Amino acid sequence: MASFNRVVLVGNLTRDVELRRTPQGTAVTDIGLAVNERVKRNDEWVDEANFFDITLWGRTAEVASEYLAKGSSVLIEGRLKYETWSQEDGSKRSKVKVVGERMQMLGGRSGGGGQGNPSGSQASGSGSQVASNSPSYQQASSTPPPADDVPF
Repeated sequence: MASFNRVVLVGNLTRDVELRRTPQGTAVTDIGLAVNERVKRNDEWVDEANFFDITLWGRTAEVASEYLAKGSSVLIEGRLKYETWSQEDGSKRSKVKVVGERMQMLGGRSGGGGQGNPSGSQASGSGSQVASNSPSYQQASSTPPPADDVPF
């Protein structure tokens, strides 16, 4: 029997990106993503927030830490991963996380630049940058373009 594990989420970061490295030097970060869903309750439309924990690896994690900050709008494509662990008191815990394999920044730089824009200057435009760990997608450049040529 065939199986398929794919998820696409569009939302806003719930916290700033904190990059860390494995002992082998691989970049990794865990981000929180809030995704709003519009639902009707008592004849009134309300936004209902859903929160997802996402792990990014490699160049995708590096790009996220350079350009994203709390509130940044982003599209994440990846797969679901079920994790289990034991607490100190012996109880078992579990959680479904997203392993992000492709990331696309949405909106302009005014949506909140990360550490890559410490001066606070804003670039205009509505382009976006794509980062991915998959060879089927174009890899983000290892060095960011000059401020005049930033595609967003």
